[in-house]
Amino acid sequence: MEYSDLYVLRIRNLCKQRGISINKLSTMSGVKQSTLDNIVRGQTHNPKTKTIHKIAIAFNMTLSEFLDFPELNEYCFDDDSDE
Repeated sequence: MEYSDLYVLRIRNLCKQRGISINKLSTMSGVKQSTLDNIVRGQTHNPKTKTIHKIAIAFNMTLSEFLDFPELNEYCFDDDSDE
């Protein structure tokens, strides 16, 4: 699984748990529908922290709560090319 896929997984799971569509999440977060669509379709691989923060707030979570989930915490960075 790619690192960017983890955001998609988190957003989809939270939407499913809370009965929220991506369209509704867009309205709740103030993030453009096209931006959210690009994230959940995997076209945006590195969303801005500000965007993720807005999404977290829409879920009534802090940014750290949003980012605190097993798949992300267990992610292994095998590629050291970013350092």
